[in-house]
Order: sequence, then C-alpha cells, then structure tokens
Amino acid sequence: MIKNYFKIAYRSLVKNKGFTAINILGLALGLAACLLIIFYVVDELSYDRYNVNADRIYRVDEDLKLGNNKVQYAVAMPPLAKTLINDFPQVENAVRLKKAAISVKKGDEYLAENNVVFADPSVFDVFTLPLIYGNKASLLKDPNTVVISASAALKYFNKLNVIGQQLTVPNYATLKITGVIKDMPEQSHFRADFLMAMASWPDSRTNEWLRSDYNTYVLLRKGADYKSLENSFPQLLRKYSGEEMQKAVGMNINDFEKSGSYFRMSLMPLTDIHLHSNLTGELGANGTTQYIYIFSAIAVFILIIACVNFMNLSTARSANRAREVGVRKVLGSPRKYLIIQFLTESVLVTFAATLIAIAAVVLLLPSFNSLANKNIVINVYALNWLVPTLLSGVLLIGFLAGAYPALFLSAFQPGAVLKGRIANGFKGSSIRSFLVVFQFAISIFLIIGTLVIYSQLKYIQNHDVGYNRDQVLILQNAWALRNQAKTFKQEVQQLPGVVNATLTGFLPTSQNRNTSIFCKDASKDPKKEIFPQAWRIDEDYIKTLGMKMVKGRPFSAQMPTDSNALLINETAAKFLGFADPVNKTLYQQNGDTMKPYTIIGVVKDFNFNSLRQNITPVVMLLSTDNSNMAIRVQTANIHGLLAQIENKWKAIAPHAQFKYSFMDDDFDAIYRTEQRMGKIFFIFTSLAIVIACLGLFGLATYAAEQRSKEISIRKVLGASIANITTMLSVDFIKLIFIAMLIALPAAWYIMHQWLQNFAYRTNIDWWILAVAGILAILIAFITISFQSVKAALTNPVKSLKNE
Repeated sequence: MIKNYFKIAYRSLVKNKGFTAINILGLALGLAACLLIIFYVVDELSYDRYNVNADRIYRVDEDLKLGNNKVQYAVAMPPLAKTLINDFPQVENAVRLKKAAISVKKGDEYLAENNVVFADPSVFDVFTLPLIYGNKASLLKDPNTVVISASAALKYFNKLNVIGQQLTVPNYATLKITGVIKDMPEQSHFRADFLMAMASWPDSRTNEWLRSDYNTYVLLRKGADYKSLENSFPQLLRKYSGEEMQKAVGMNINDFEKSGSYFRMSLMPLTDIHLHSNLTGELGANGTTQYIYIFSAIAVFILIIACVNFMNLSTARSANRAREVGVRKVLGSPRKYLIIQFLTESVLVTFAATLIAIAAVVLLLPSFNSLANKNIVINVYALNWLVPTLLSGVLLIGFLAGAYPALFLSAFQPGAVLKGRIANGFKGSSIRSFLVVFQFAISIFLIIGTLVIYSQLKYIQNHDVGYNRDQVLILQNAWALRNQAKTFKQEVQQLPGVVNATLTGFLPTSQNRNTSIFCKDASKDPKKEIFPQAWRIDEDYIKTLGMKMVKGRPFSAQMPTDSNALLINETAAKFLGFADPVNKTLYQQNGDTMKPYTIIGVVKDFNFNSLRQNITPVVMLLSTDNSNMAIRVQTANIHGLLAQIENKWKAIAPHAQFKYSFMDDDFDAIYRTEQRMGKIFFIFTSLAIVIACLGLFGLATYAAEQRSKEISIRKVLGASIANITTMLSVDFIKLIFIAMLIALPAAWYIMHQWLQNFAYRTNIDWWILAVAGILAILIAFITISFQSVKAALTNPVKSLKNE
C-alpha cells in the first residue's frame, strides 16, 4: 500500500513537471536560506559553550554612577578574585585576565601580536583549555613564563613541542614557554595565542579597591546560586573599599549612595557575554541578540513563503486533480487514503527540495562565511543535530505545506466534480488570496527593512563625526620606537606630502579608553565631579585629526604651563555647567592631594564610540604616550610616501614590524557588523522576493490555463493583448495593494524601533515606503505579465476547437 502511494505520487509529480519544478525550486531556495541562517544562529548561540563548566562560570561587572555620569565596566579591582575565593565558600575558583599587545622576535624581525592575555594560573581550572604539552600544575606560576597556542608554536618554531624554548619580547623580557594549548575555538568571547603569567604584570599584586583593571571570572560550586553571591557584593564593597572611598570622595559608601551616586558589582553568565554584553573593557568585540532575532524571523518568513507557494499551487490546480479525486471516490477510496496520497506527494517534493538545498548550502557555505565573517564548518558535531533536524523538517514541512491542499482536494464531492461544478482558478479560493497577500506583505516588509538599513549605513558614512578621518595614516605600534618616537615624528613631519603628525594612545577609531575623576573644586563632592574619558595627547593632536576648537586654544609646545592645562569637549562643558569654561580650574586626585588643572580650550564634540552611543565627556591632558602615531598626508603618491616613512622607521627600529592602517578603514571597521548584516539582509530579502514571485508565476500560469476558453472568446470578439493582460493581472495587483496596506505601517514601526538603537540615526522618509510599494507592484506585474501576455498571444483556435 505504501509503495503504491509513492508510485502514484511520483507519477503525478512527473506528469506535472512545471508545477513540480516551481514547488521544488521554491522550497529548495527557502530551505537553503533557512539552513544558512540556522548555521549562523547556532554559531552565535554556541559561544563559550565549549567550556566544560560553562554553566558555572560568571564574569564580575561593575556599574558606577558619579554625579550625572554613568559607566558600566567589564573589569573589576585587582584583589577581588582572591577575596572571593577566601570569603565565599560557594566560589570554587576565580581568575583574572588582562588583555595586552606585545612584539615578539622571529629571526631578524619583530612581529606584533594582539591576542595576548596575562592570566592567573587558575585560568586552566576555570576555562577549558586542552593542554598539548606541559605540566598543568606549574603553568604560569613563575614570572616571565608563557603558554602559547598550537598556531603560535608553529608560527615561531615550526613544531608543537616547544617546552623550554624562549621568546624575546623587546623592552620587556625573555619569556620561557612552559606549555602549549590547542587553539581556542572561534566561538569564544576572547582569544589568546599567548597566555602570560600574571605575576609578570607590574600592578597585579596591588590591593586597591577603587581601581578596575582586570576581567575577573568566578567558577561557582555545583548547585551554588549566583544571585545569592551577587546579593553579597554590597557588603563586600563596604568591608574592603570603605577607606579608599573616604579618601577618594571624602565620604563613606552610605553617604556616597545618599548623594545619588553608586558603585555596584554584578555577575554575568559566561554564555551570555557574547550576545548580551557591550561594556567598557571587553576582551573582544561581541555580537548582539538583535541580529539573532532578525535573521531567525527572516528564516521563518522565507520558509513560510515557500510553503505558501506549495499550498497555493496545489489548490490552484484543483481542476486538474478534481476528476481524479471524483473517480477514486466513486471507486470506493476513503477520504483518509486520499489525504495520505496528497501528503505523500508533499513529502516527496519536500525531500527532493531538501536534497537540493543541502547541495546548495555546501556550495554556498564558503561564500556565506566570508560574508558573515564566520568559520562555520559541517563537521561530525554539526551532523549530530543537522541530520535529525532535516529528517524532522522534511516530515514537518511536508505535512504543513501539504495539509491544506490534501484536506481541500480530498473534500471534493464526486457528483459535483464529475458534473464539472467545482471552484476553478484564481477566484475560487479566498484562502489562496489571503496567502498571496501574506507572501507579499512579508516581501514588502523585507524590502523596507533593507532600504532602512542601507539608509542608516549611508547616514553613518556621511555623518559629521567631529574629526577628519580622510588621508590619516595610523602607525599602530609606535611604542616599538621607544625613546626615538619623538625624533621619528619630527623626521616624518619634514617629508613632502605630510601635513602633520601626532603621538598618542587615544584615537577616536581605536579601542583604547581611560577614565578618571575630575572635580570643579577641591572638596571631592560627588555632585561637583565628572567621570570623563581622560586622554593623553601631544600638541599636534588637534591639528592632525582636523578637530575644531569652539573656545580657547589647543596645546602649544611654546607654552610650558600647558603641562598643567586641560582641553575638554562640549559635552564635558555642559556637564560642568560652566558658561565659559576657559580659564576655569578642574581638580584631579594625585595621591593625598588634589592637583589643579586650568581649562585652556573647548573642543567641538567628536564621536569616539559607535554612533549607537551618545558622546560622553572627554578631558585631554598634554602628556607623552607613544602607543600610536597618526600622520595626516596629502599626496597623490601614497605608496611612495609610505615607502619613505617605512625607510625612516627601519632606520630607527630595523627589526620592528612596520604595521599601519588608515583611519577611514578603522572607522568603517567599527560598523562592519552593520555592513555585513545589511548585505545578508539584502540577499535573503531578494531570495524571499524570488520565491514569492515563483509562486505568483505559478498562480498566473494556472489562472491563464483555467480561463483559456474565456481568453479565446474575448480575442475572437476583438479584445486586445493589453485588455487581456489587464484582465488577468488586475486581481493579483489588488492583492498586492492590500499587502502594502498591511506591510507599510508594520515595517515602519519595527524599523523605527531598530533605529532607536542608534543615538545618531536617519529618519524613515516617505520615499522609502513609496519605493518599497512601487517595487513590489512592479515585480509582481512583470511576473504576472509574462504569463498574461503569453496567454493573450495564444491562438484562440487551439482552445476552442474542442467546443
């Protein structure tokens, strides 16, 4: 019996090749898109789950409010990890991490390494870091020891067993390799190729409780409640930081909180960090749940559109199957067998589409990885969940897509069918019309979403960020020049094509940040304090970056008193409440005293975070910081100028790597996630439209077939091709208009909510909605017209010769 179902289903599908091809192609496209999105979502949700104890690991975060300033940190104070182990029995272990960058000698050159983390020895007890070589009991206990990844071992020694070998880090130390670990998975919120002993970090043993420098993680004992530990933090802070708080702000914690300020700690589950954390001091760039929801919704929409195609085409061709149903019922076939028959056809179509979708995914996965900046592979682990998911999906989709057609077709009454009284064609089903509206409402929504995303990206590119990022060369490791950095800067400034240059560790497009407390007077009153970014810059910084002075003047090498001067941005001036900040004094704690600084100028506000965030107060101090060098250039021969700069670099630091970037590229990198998401959104939107049009094309084909005699009679009576095309198209176009009425307000509202994530954002102009609607009508009309014109051009004799 089952064999018979499959045989009849196969024959029926082969007999109707056009119908079968459209359904299989539509479902295959939908399933392929859905699978790619599933891979992306699974990859995002799997971050840090490779750790055996992932469900018991938490990061300690800080939340500080000082006056009107609010800051959230992913770092904590130096002694916290040890204190948590000693004072709280529910804490099994804890570890501190400190991100760094070093230069490592390889042959005659020094290579810059950014995946460097200082760590306590307990890092191997908290995180799952499989050891290839080395003794776990002794790792990272001694200063100047390092554990490296397998990739680093191969990079520097071309072998894995490098225990006892040494790495030379200039201006720091010679490091002894005591262990080699497997490369950390891509799905980790931080990556380290070099784990250096925390004992080597200068301030790792400090006992300061109001200094936050270390990403601190705790491993709780089994069954421990992290909320219970979190509730103990206020008492912990009172116990250990009270004395320092009194010294820093002139009051204890209770009075500090009564003044409207606060200092709090919280715990974040390790597996939540990648998608739910974007705090100051993160170890790496994290993702966002927003895109998980968006792409999951797109996957569901695309799959629904593909299933709707199947339902629509199956019911639209009811006239072709009606007599088959009538005859089988007359011969005694129960309705349940007919339902099984039609569901079998549906499952066969879904199975064939799934095979094509899998092949498409295998072919497209490398391109998708490049587009989404992923490294997704179909391995044994993936197959463990993929195969059952696909098999379940074939049955589920086959049943859902085939249920309505099966119930619809099997319900025909044999008497009515054999007499020719059945609902034919496009006008025969209000449900089918609803499904067409539903399809195109989704398509219009996705078109609007794509246009809004690209409009926001264009706004970001053109927004005045308060500095000129064009033609600014960034030398990323100027610290390698050591005490010759200033000499190098002066020599570079003399080169033709160089406008100016500055040495600093703080650039608007970099991730280096530093905060400090400044007060309007020496009273330490929190209500008179601000908590701004405190950037160390030189006298050429403002001119080099093309920033503008609103009031006062920038730093000058000709003014010795500028060492005790400050520049502030407009936001800092507003926070301070000064009508004219120039020549006003701010105080910063320096040991037991409050050091005064004179404000000499106000810089126009500039964006140094993502445009998702508002500009916050910035204070600039004249100080030496050789971390980076920014060089403003103006030349048509950029490659020639780069060669000259590199020659001067090699003359001073012949073995140091000449590593550079351009500021406009660094700026674009901040929004690369949005750019990638925009491209992915566009691709999947296009797929959704193609699938919807496939269904519409199929419906138009069957509508033309079922009205072929009517079309022929109209042609004989003198109807033109335009008349017939309009007649066949108008019903569909009406549905597209209804879809527009549904989709336009829904899309406007949802995309308006998405834009609220940006502090600086574009508006959803009327033309975006108009373009989306016109585009949907145009696409639908072209799709329908192709078949309508074909039907109108058919010789009427062919349709009427049997009458």
